Amino acid sequence: MAPKNANNGSAANLGFEADLWKAADALRSNMDAAEYKHVVLGLIFLKYISDAFVEHHAALEVDRKSGADPEDPDEYRAVNIFWVPPESRWSNLKNRAKDPMIGKIVDDSMLAVERDNPTLKGVLPKDYAHPRLDKHRLGQLIDLISNIGLGDKANRSKDILGRVYEYFLSEFASAEGKKGGQFYTPRCVVRVLVEMLAPYKGRVYDPCCGSGGMFVQSEKFIEEHGGKIGDISIYGQESNHTTWRLAKMNLAIRGIDSNLGREHADSFHRDLHPDLKADYVLANPPFNDSDWRGELLKDDKRWAYGTPPAGNANYAWVQHFIHHLAPNGLAGFVLANGSMSSNQSGEGEIRKAIIEADLIDCMVALPGQLFYSTQIPVCLWFIVRSKGNGRFRKRPGETLFIDARKMGTMIDRVHRELTDKDIRTIANTYHAWRGDRDATQKYEDVAGFCKSAKLEDILHHGYILTPGRYVGAAELEDDGEPFEDKMARLTAELREQTEQSAMLDKLIWFNLRDIGYGE
Repeated sequence: MAPKNANNGSAANLGFEADLWKAADALRSNMDAAEYKHVVLGLIFLKYISDAFVEHHAALEVDRKSGADPEDPDEYRAVNIFWVPPESRWSNLKNRAKDPMIGKIVDDSMLAVERDNPTLKGVLPKDYAHPRLDKHRLGQLIDLISNIGLGDKANRSKDILGRVYEYFLSEFASAEGKKGGQFYTPRCVVRVLVEMLAPYKGRVYDPCCGSGGMFVQSEKFIEEHGGKIGDISIYGQESNHTTWRLAKMNLAIRGIDSNLGREHADSFHRDLHPDLKADYVLANPPFNDSDWRGELLKDDKRWAYGTPPAGNANYAWVQHFIHHLAPNGLAGFVLANGSMSSNQSGEGEIRKAIIEADLIDCMVALPGQLFYSTQIPVCLWFIVRSKGNGRFRKRPGETLFIDARKMGTMIDRVHRELTDKDIRTIANTYHAWRGDRDATQKYEDVAGFCKSAKLEDILHHGYILTPGRYVGAAELEDDGEPFEDKMARLTAELREQTEQSAMLDKLIWFNLRDIGYGE
């Protein structure tokens, strides 16, 4: 059992997320994970904003002599804390957890929070009164969440709520399988992108932002490198309404200001940020999307390198990212491996045009089994608008290829994760190759892992961007044994194994004859 938190007596210490998940999942009953996800995450969100509100309310009570009013909503909005009306405060839900009307009580609480906080309008789940949700189990879930001090200052400093929310997102993604990939990108993949892009300051854009993981990791990167929330401006868009709501909650509980649009929308057909030129683009678009209605956008201004096929959105996404890059911008995104070599429906010509424009900075081949939505291996693309001309100090005419397919550790029978060491190795290689000021090493080609290739090398390979074609085979480590000695030893071993094989063959035939078979 996880150790108790010294401040509040809960199990809110490192490692407690798994215990909390098991307890919450046990209350799921006959609801599938896709529905239950919103039940749990909505309650966790309400618990967090209520705890944060109560903490500030207590501080204002102490400060009454200076004119502070604990019941003035502006006192909370001024310090980026949501105003929680009396009927929505967690103490009210906790006291009424066993009330047969608890479903309606929670729905009314969510509505009241949205009413008094316009930025949350249409974001919170309000389906707790539905007959399919067992009210006894709902009360148990409220009791369970009540034991965690998610919003108090000590726990916020440890990012307790963020950890719970992110852990639950990953577990729901795993439970939902392929559908889970629609809202969740594995944290290790996001970390590779963020560590390589190093978004210290500027505009960060994700036009298919899912539950907002790219933004969260970008903010963490800023804080870990001495910056602060607000050094980057967040712009995003999400086509799925329920996923858009998850993202809004995910960013709100972390105090991250963002522009995700007033509602969900399709980035291809209703671009909510048409004039945005971003310093960084981070994205994990749907793989090989054949239902993006590309036939309606044949003459779109974004297709500067060729019209993408209506049957696959991969190169529509690539060109959408390029279109939204600032002159010195840098994009990093996930695509299916087929995007590196496909020549179907004009994709090869589009890739050729992008390569000849010298936009491809780096390609990374990742191992398979990283994603909940697919077992296929994927790759990372890194694109720049102005190689050799800007603050990123690019290497014009060159592209870095990294083959990381052998990296990662299996965490269960079907899922793999990149380790911290793997992520550092990939990112440090890229920064060394670029000549960044904070690079921790000098770049060198490593057979089987990385290669800096020139444009003529890529042309020689038919404009295919698969790293394995460039990095070659890894060099075998020299064990120090002289060649003559090794050949003599291996020959002797082979002779011995051959003799043993012959003896076994004789024994098998002897036994077969003994039971009436064979000659």
